[in-house]
Amino acid sequence: MPRDPLIGLVGKPSSGKSTTQNSLTDATSKVGNFPFTTIDPNRAVGYLQVPCACSRPNLPNPSSEPLVKRCKPNYGSCHEGTRSVPIELLDVAGLVPGAHMGKGLGNRFLDDLRHADALVHVVDVSGTTDAEGKATRGYDPSQDIVWLRSEIVRWIQGNLMQRWGNIKRRHTATKSTSVETLQINFSGYGSTAVVVARCLDRLQLKEPLQDWSDETVEQVVNAFVDEKFPTVIALNKIDHPDADKNIAKIAKMNDPKTLVLCSAISEVFLRRLAKQGFVRYVEGSEFVDTREDLIEAGEADGGGLKELDEKLKTRIDNLRDLVLYRFGSTGVHQVLSRAAELLGLVPVFPVRNIGTFASGDRDSGVFRDCVLVKKGSTVGDVYRKIMGDAPLAYVETVGAVRVSEDDLVSVGKNDILSFKVGRG
Repeated sequence: MPRDPLIGLVGKPSSGKSTTQNSLTDATSKVGNFPFTTIDPNRAVGYLQVPCACSRPNLPNPSSEPLVKRCKPNYGSCHEGTRSVPIELLDVAGLVPGAHMGKGLGNRFLDDLRHADALVHVVDVSGTTDAEGKATRGYDPSQDIVWLRSEIVRWIQGNLMQRWGNIKRRHTATKSTSVETLQINFSGYGSTAVVVARCLDRLQLKEPLQDWSDETVEQVVNAFVDEKFPTVIALNKIDHPDADKNIAKIAKMNDPKTLVLCSAISEVFLRRLAKQGFVRYVEGSEFVDTREDLIEAGEADGGGLKELDEKLKTRIDNLRDLVLYRFGSTGVHQVLSRAAELLGLVPVFPVRNIGTFASGDRDSGVFRDCVLVKKGSTVGDVYRKIMGDAPLAYVETVGAVRVSEDDLVSVGKNDILSFKVGRG
């Protein structure tokens, strides 16, 4: 049965990983029960923002009230067509160089890592912490990106090379394909035969596996790490004076699609003030409103917000100038969005009534549920994720059009589904 996607948060000590996790999970949009039956101690629930189906034009609507006004998620939230969907996060233990040899919490880090579908590497872009997380000045944070990936590669490569002689002999004796042999040895890292095949296709290797050199094995492991653990690099602490030069250097060395600029502590600060009634702030927004702002905008009571003292006013002004106005947001929501893009996650909206998009005849709310599936998933995959082994009669999409279990789901196509249970 397809499982929920899992995003791993990694980073050295003092990089801001814990603050980043708090900024991703301590959301005011929490509503109702979560779709996950068990959350382990090192797992948490974050919120991925996606365009909700309720905001799509031209969907049938028998009610006079717009769909976006009647969207009532069972979990997460929907704010003017932007939906916050719960997604599992894995807090991987802090790591330092030498983790693959067990240094620090290396063994725990690497054991946890194998469960993740994608990684968010939180990097202290201020350069005020060294490779082990100790306070310093002038450290080059681009080194953290290099050695973290190296630790993963050396861990997997070391495990493989310890058994390489036996692996080659078994491969020859069983007349297996390279994909079959590698999958047996990579399955412990959460791999699939499809992932292994993509790695080999990328390298276009002509040599048979039994003739691979150590250099070829290293190439294969590098390709496997890229395929199995797509990584978002969250450049944290962007409000620090030394951040700009480090960002410029890292941007030249890495694919810009993998980079996100963020200030996790700013997001946590704004959410705390919003909960305490000092500001009006929508998570991930460019704007934060104080009582004075709202009075100037014409709200006589200032939106019911509390008065700010001079210290808080100064902090908010600085945060606006250094983060919000300069970068467009704190960047926190973009971290998960970029990870979802790398994984190709597709939000799917299962409904009971395909004509009204409600969960029942007496339900006025629409699009109660939303699940995340990986790119390439079929209608049948979605059904098994939701219903398990229950027999399926047929499936309908918008317009009561029947679709096959083998049809692919994608954004805007076969992503609003009504499943009819029973023998067809």
